[in-house]
Formats: sequence, C-alpha cells, structure tokens
Amino acid sequence: MMYDSSSSPLAGRFWLASLGLLLAAAGAVFTWVLWTAWQRAEETRRWSPVPCRIVMSRLEKERPTPNSNPAFKPLVRYHYTFEGREFTGTRIKRVDSPSQHEEVALTKIAPYPVGSKQVCHVNPAQPEMAVLKHDTRAALYSIWFPLLFVLGGARITWGVVRGRGR
Repeated sequence: MMYDSSSSPLAGRFWLASLGLLLAAAGAVFTWVLWTAWQRAEETRRWSPVPCRIVMSRLEKERPTPNSNPAFKPLVRYHYTFEGREFTGTRIKRVDSPSQHEEVALTKIAPYPVGSKQVCHVNPAQPEMAVLKHDTRAALYSIWFPLLFVLGGARITWGVVRGRGR
C-alpha cells in the first residue's frame, strides 16, 4: 500500500521528513563507525611482520572501583628488533580490554607462553608500536545493516519531498 504524502498536513510531512533524516543520519554514523573499525583492522595487516620473543605472559587482577567486580587484564611483554633497533611491545591487539571472566582472559594469553617465539606486526611509521594479533574484519561484514537505515531514511525523506509538488 502506497502512502500519499501530498494529502497529509504540513506538520505530518515535516515529521516524516525529520524521521527519514534522523534514520539516515543514525545509519550514516554507525556506518562510519564500522568503516573506521575495519580500516583500523586492515592497517595492522600492512605493518611489517617481525620475529619476537615473549618475555612475560600473565593476568593482572584489577578492581577499577571498590564496589566493582574484579576484571582480569591479559599482560604480555615481548622483545623484537626492527631496523636494527631493539623494542619492547606490550599489546596483543591494538585495543586490549580486560574481562570480568578469568577464563576468557586466560584464552587471550594462552597462545603466548613465556619464552615462545612469535611474529609481531610492527608499525613502520612508529616502530615502538607493535601487535601480536590483528583485529577482526567483522565490522565490514556488518556494515550492510546500518546502510539499510541510510537507504530507508533517504527513501522516506525523498518520498515526502517528491510528494510536495502534487
């Protein structure tokens, strides 16, 4: 069933156009967030792979506030050489976040036992920045969903504007 916006009062058309613009804007913001997350994930894939050695791998229990649940933060330290200079890295991924579940945090450090040899990815522009693991590309696989809001909101707004000349 088609909605004839030309027969609705001006306030109703304004409301529909505003709703369409709001949906499109919200979709655009979330699309931008997902696109930025994907770009950050792709960036580390262009960094230089370098051998490194794990010198520390453990969990740190922290309590951000006295009444909060404990959080378990995975900590690693590794040494690597890039362009003849020695560096120490501490990041597993670009953003390392604590977990309230100890077993989840343990799975993050399990692949990195002390003394093991790994490959870290070094930012050539900032060799002191390195990661052991790339971020997920899942953001790009999900980007279609907020794009539906952009298209739907644009379609609502276009329908209201197009019906104005009738």
